Amino acid sequence: MNSLIEEQIIPRLLLAHSSDVSRTRALGTLSVDPADAASFSSLPLDLEADELLEVVESFIARGVSVESIFVDLLAPSARRLGQHWEEDECDFLDVTMGLWRLQEVMRQVALRYPAEDAEGNHLRSALFSPLPGDKHALGALMIEEVFARAGWQTEALIDPKRKELLQIIAERQFDVIGLTVSCDCTNGHLADLISAIRSVSKAPRVRVFIGGRMVNANPGIVAEVGADGTAPDARSALALAEKLVVQKHVGSIGLDLPLA
Repeated sequence: MNSLIEEQIIPRLLLAHSSDVSRTRALGTLSVDPADAASFSSLPLDLEADELLEVVESFIARGVSVESIFVDLLAPSARRLGQHWEEDECDFLDVTMGLWRLQEVMRQVALRYPAEDAEGNHLRSALFSPLPGDKHALGALMIEEVFARAGWQTEALIDPKRKELLQIIAERQFDVIGLTVSCDCTNGHLADLISAIRSVSKAPRVRVFIGGRMVNANPGIVAEVGADGTAPDARSALALAEKLVVQKHVGSIGLDLPLA
């Protein structure tokens, strides 16, 4: 169940958001407090979707950004539902209903709170994807969400084949290409992909940053596979990209978010 939550349900929640509304920067600037996120995490088991939405709207009314609602509140709650199942604290129907309620809340928030267009970044574009063969798309989707709300033109892939990923990179120019690495793979495999990205990319100067569980366990892999660097989370990635990509400057960056 936990695997199902992380590999299928959460990415679909995020895609439901991305397909419903043009996303830019949210009006709020605050983040969800970890204690509030912990208190909220199990509420989908007990509250109906409209009741959950009222709770979420109370956070937004206090100045919490929509970005933080998705990244810091709803996604952790979905993972917590999976933990309840794994720990035999609730049955499959309870988890299924809880996830449906979260999906409905996400859809309603996206529809009710489209954000103002962020100036200055609209010409910047980014593609985010898990490493081909890696089923954990949550990191790539959440990074895309952060960049989109900062005004970037973004796209995220869920489970791309290597050929598909390289074809997209070859046909369209992205200022940023983000790779997430959660699964175990050989250094040679990763180095070969990075080399292929550099070879086919329409960007004249490509910088590749990687991150995720595999990279966290062995930070030296960044240099070993020919990557240019890493960033610990989506917000750090955005800050780094804002420095690297200025006007016609083109780079490539990637990372992953922890899935637990």
